[in-house]
Amino acid sequence: EEPQSRYSSPKLKGKIQAAPQMLLSVSKFRLFFCWAVFKHSGSSAYTSSLMSRHRRFPLSSKARTSLDALKISLRQLRWKEFPFGRRLPCDIYWHGVSFHDNDILSGQVNKFPGMTEMVRKITLSRALRIMQNLFPEEYNFYPRSWILPEEFQLFVAQVRMVKDGDPSWKPTFIVKPDGGCQGDGIYLIKDPNDIRLTGTLQSRPAVVQEYIYKPLLIDKLKFDIRLYVLLKSLDPLEIYIAKDGLSRFCTEPYQEPNPQNLHHVFMHLTNYSLNIHSGKFIHSDSASTGSKRTFSSILCRLSSKGVDIKKVWSDIISLVIKTVIALTPELKVFYQSDIPTGRPGPTCFQILGFDILLMKSLKPMLLEVNANPSMRIEHEYELSPGVFENIPSLVDEEVKVAVIRDTLRLMDPLKKKKETHFPDICMGRKHRIPPVSDRMSSSKFKGSSLSVARSQHPEKPVTGKEDLDCEMTGDPDSNPEAHLPSICLKQVFPKYAKQFNYLRLVDRMANLFIRFLGIKGTMKLGPTGFRTFIRNCKLSSSSLSMAAVDILYIDITRRWNSVTLDQRDSGMCLQAFVEAFFFLAQRKFKMLPLHEQVASLIDLCEYHLSLLDEKRLLCGRRRRPQSSPPQEMNARTQSAAGSLAPRMIGANKLSHSRHALS
Repeated sequence: EEPQSRYSSPKLKGKIQAAPQMLLSVSKFRLFFCWAVFKHSGSSAYTSSLMSRHRRFPLSSKARTSLDALKISLRQLRWKEFPFGRRLPCDIYWHGVSFHDNDILSGQVNKFPGMTEMVRKITLSRALRIMQNLFPEEYNFYPRSWILPEEFQLFVAQVRMVKDGDPSWKPTFIVKPDGGCQGDGIYLIKDPNDIRLTGTLQSRPAVVQEYIYKPLLIDKLKFDIRLYVLLKSLDPLEIYIAKDGLSRFCTEPYQEPNPQNLHHVFMHLTNYSLNIHSGKFIHSDSASTGSKRTFSSILCRLSSKGVDIKKVWSDIISLVIKTVIALTPELKVFYQSDIPTGRPGPTCFQILGFDILLMKSLKPMLLEVNANPSMRIEHEYELSPGVFENIPSLVDEEVKVAVIRDTLRLMDPLKKKKETHFPDICMGRKHRIPPVSDRMSSSKFKGSSLSVARSQHPEKPVTGKEDLDCEMTGDPDSNPEAHLPSICLKQVFPKYAKQFNYLRLVDRMANLFIRFLGIKGTMKLGPTGFRTFIRNCKLSSSSLSMAAVDILYIDITRRWNSVTLDQRDSGMCLQAFVEAFFFLAQRKFKMLPLHEQVASLIDLCEYHLSLLDEKRLLCGRRRRPQSSPPQEMNARTQSAAGSLAPRMIGANKLSHSRHALS
């Protein structure tokens, strides 16, 4: 149906005519995208240009709702894109939903294995509850939650107990289905015996949370904040936060929840996908008006009223880092399952959407985390009942295109290669950005082949400009990023690692868990692996026999397997291992707070395992004496033993800096 003039190239026309069977075998969406790439090529020069000076080829046919923003980002970066199905390796694969959208063996993919499962309502609540048990004051930014149906009786009993102690307490609860999205299935209740809650118990799992009272209002409307967070690497942990986000407003003036207005979703729920159907929804291209605005416009308004904006940002950064720390342990387990050590696979990164509510006191509260935040840059306009037209949204485009574009800049494989080969030339020591290392171990990536076509122009030095920028100098031909603005993503970890590393106890437990999994690719610890853990860490004693260890394993594993949906493997999942670890820590260090008990037991386990590793290393080198000089071995052995001696972590060990995170 295209005009004949579109087929001006005989070579292009031949390609299209020669591939009807291939085109018929793919989905309609993929067919359209492949055609779009061919259509814009114009001539056979397109094919040759791909392998000339264009440096990276993000594979974007799975990008779905982020396609428009991704295409704009690629044009700004002057990168080239491949349609899915081209049989050339790409540098970056941009998937739409999950890591498993396609089998990728090399390059970088914009999803982590297991992320979609980790940020579901129930899994997120469990991960944050573990941290709340360890550090209740540090994790008070997440509302108290109960998992239904398994904790329904506990929910009813706790609400009754509080009401008996304070008859004036009239709580409101918000029910969120575990698999729901875009506000689907969310409702408010005042009584745990509400008939709708009974229906939820019979239909699908859910999380019920305390409703957050006294939200900050703008123009008498409740609103939330969507912030974009880049998880650039798991090990080492690297986190970036976008310097701007979106504020999504309710469309009905806020009132405290009461039995008469509980069903007013346009008053209590800030979900954009709900409020867009309100007759009072205001589409606006202004950053400071309408039902969707930039977060920076809200901060400017608060600043004009004397609010300490640096303190607000400091609290938000703290919330984001602590939440990612809570998610990281199980993500590591998923990662080693999908990409075990020694097997080929891509490196990973991911953009997350954090939904945050500011209270009247300006304290941020976490609502949820989205693994696949919408990157649409248009909104729907209803022309007539049931007839919609997509209209470009300048507010969305301003924020989302910058996030995608600068994520690609940070993941740029050529920049990493240049920094690896010329670190002191490319970047000043003060401004050096950590290298891209999204794999669990950098050694896994060495054998991968990438389709990176280098420019024929000589490369020029790179100088550090800001904390987050690595701007190249020289003419535009040698530096395609010279025309771009400064990067919009601010590194917050490891920049503030010293203030938060003491929270990473569960992360260290996950390392122990993964060590004893045994079979590559499994996610659950078998009884033999658990016994080996106890034996190697020397945790058995006269009061804890191996028979008691077996009973502990069976009891905890059976309970967790009855409530988790993941039945891929039989055995002890990470959460069950954490519970068993807490039990062991409380037995061994009875007089300490829980976080100190756990920290002390982790230190003890790591110490015994380091001695065991050194012993195995020495035994191996005795068989191969030529591999290392004896004096070098002795020095290394003494060094490791001295540095890893068990220690008791007291309150002074856990004190940390409270300086503002600017």
